[in-house]
Amino acid sequence: MARAVTQKRKMINTALAWTIGLLIFFPILWTILTSFKTEATAIADPPVFLFFDWTLENYSVVQERSNYMQFLWNSIIIAGGSTILGVIIAVPAAWSMAFVPSRRTKDILLWMLSTKMLPAVGVLYPIYLLFIELGLLDTRVGLTVVLMLINLPIIVWMLYTYFREIPGEILEAARMDGAGLREEILYVLTPMAVPGIASTLLLNFILAWNEAFWTLNLTAAKAAPLTAFIASYSSPEGLFYAKLSAASTMAIAPILILGWFSQKQLVRGLTFGAVK
Repeated sequence: MARAVTQKRKMINTALAWTIGLLIFFPILWTILTSFKTEATAIADPPVFLFFDWTLENYSVVQERSNYMQFLWNSIIIAGGSTILGVIIAVPAAWSMAFVPSRRTKDILLWMLSTKMLPAVGVLYPIYLLFIELGLLDTRVGLTVVLMLINLPIIVWMLYTYFREIPGEILEAARMDGAGLREEILYVLTPMAVPGIASTLLLNFILAWNEAFWTLNLTAAKAAPLTAFIASYSSPEGLFYAKLSAASTMAIAPILILGWFSQKQLVRGLTFGAVK
């Protein structure tokens, strides 16, 4: 009896998980399908799901109109650079908070997290003026620094959580063997926290890749990433749904592929330390 109840509960959970997964994936699927429609079919009422004349015209128009590879390269540099720079800064900070905590450690962590609650538009004007003065407007360097700073609290929090799961006795043993601070972090702590660091890298790379507010306000042409590439298909003449969907599909394809191949590492890192 108990086994039958357990089996039934497992089937219900599986069905629920598939339902939620399909609901989350449906907007992405609809965007991909719309990218293969004509503009007339894309705005048809009632909507056409599968039975339509498929076309690659939208992708041809998008590639002719825009330099997709330049936008892609900018996204890779900005998202990758901000993530790597953030981890380099966050690892020592998380180490000190996890293994050499003070009375104010929790307050500092909460303060860092509270900065994520600040409306971005509230600090846009001073940052915009600062970028003009420093010559960082519409540059990869400027956008890399901004995205690193806005995601730094998340990086520190994630690494702090992972580092707390590592026994401090291991680091003490390394110090007794003569390891300095640099050797302790690089050769003892980092290898043990690889799953957590990898998931932090992946998650923050995705966050930087998807960032739209700062990229649209601090770039124009030279450093514009794929979020600006998508926004360029919304014009005063109207919203071209099929072409916008094609641009969106081309923008999300790299990150979807990355997520698909790294899903095991991401799940392993997010559950790091959950099972003793």
